Amino acid sequence: MASAGVAFDAQKRLVDVVVAGVGLVVLSPLLAVIAVLVRLRMGSPVLFTQVRPGWRGAPFRLLKFRTMTDRRGPDGALLPDAERLTWLGRALRTSSLDELPELVNVLRGDMSLVGPRPLLMEYLELYTPEQARRHEVRPGITGWAQVNGRNDTTWDERFANDLYYVEHRSMRLDLQILQRTVTQVFRGAGVSQAGEATMARFTGTAGTGVSDAAGGS
Repeated sequence: MASAGVAFDAQKRLVDVVVAGVGLVVLSPLLAVIAVLVRLRMGSPVLFTQVRPGWRGAPFRLLKFRTMTDRRGPDGALLPDAERLTWLGRALRTSSLDELPELVNVLRGDMSLVGPRPLLMEYLELYTPEQARRHEVRPGITGWAQVNGRNDTTWDERFANDLYYVEHRSMRLDLQILQRTVTQVFRGAGVSQAGEATMARFTGTAGTGVSDAAGGS
């Protein structure tokens, strides 16, 4: 079983490198257009970067296209996410085009094409031992949770989907997830929970959430 797991990981990594490399080349004109639009509509920086936990919880810097402005209220505090999310940012999120820079993360080995989405570093200390198992694999651009509700689910459902992937991962499941991701993107479904920019903040299995733009996705 161990040798089969090693062989799968090697095969998966090869697929990640090839697809991410080819994808960055083929999509370079689209990436350039999006970068220009973001710069014109929201200013710089064009990319949103944030430290997220990867394989075994090791931190890495996630890359995404920026989707919100830095608008602040009279007190100097950032305005609520919904007020900073522009029409361009909303379109990028709905189409998942804001995720395309993560192909660089895949090429670097920080991420995989398929796996549990990388969440926030501050969540690490809140996970139960079962929830923490999501870090037994590299985080992904898309995953089993993303094709089963995406952000429009509860945290318990999301973690259950992540654990299902960890326990059943295979090339067949990866291909199924990638196929379903294409359908999900065209439908634009599950981008956010009602009243949230993405998902409510995770505060532990018995907690309640508050809005946080980086809480989900």
